Amino acid sequence: MISVRFHDPGLPPYSCVVVGRRRRVLDLPLIAWLTVVWVLLWGNLSVANVVGGALVAVVVCLVFPLPLVNIGLRLHPLGIARLAVRLVWEMYTAGLKVSHQMLDNRPFLAAVLAVPLRCRGDLMLTATAVAVSNIPDGSVVEVHRAQATLFVHVLEADDPRTPERTRQAVWRMEELVVRAFGDRDEIARVREAPPRPEGAR
Repeated sequence: MISVRFHDPGLPPYSCVVVGRRRRVLDLPLIAWLTVVWVLLWGNLSVANVVGGALVAVVVCLVFPLPLVNIGLRLHPLGIARLAVRLVWEMYTAGLKVSHQMLDNRPFLAAVLAVPLRCRGDLMLTATAVAVSNIPDGSVVEVHRAQATLFVHVLEADDPRTPERTRQAVWRMEELVVRAFGDRDEIARVREAPPRPEGAR
């Protein structure tokens, strides 16, 4: 006999348990992602492809179950929308800035700036680094996991305003990422003042 149970307190969010001869956990976001990959592989968005991809994803998850790991991901729709809008805006404005720098004949002084973050969890640290790296003007060259610090490559380092502007931009992106995917403790942490790096005013 097979039964499906939702809202199990021992499960990660957006998951369900299929109980039969063996207990299996279906991670719904993973099934959705596998369905998207299936449709992309076929190159045709149709009802048949979406349904077929979802069925294939469920079968794959049942036959090849992953270990149950709660990574602490939370989905906040309003926060996700704000993050998406901010990323689009940052990519647009940074693209214009990079284009201007390419047409400018004067030399630019580059530097690597250390930006400590407020959240120390691996998920938020990684998500913030990916979000910052998606902006052409803010490439992350290294992540110091133990100190929760991003090392960001910046241009126009000869401008005394650049370090503070860069730190504020990274901290703003961290806040948006946490408000989109973080838990209550992490959201409370980004409400606090950012940590000041040594030697920074």
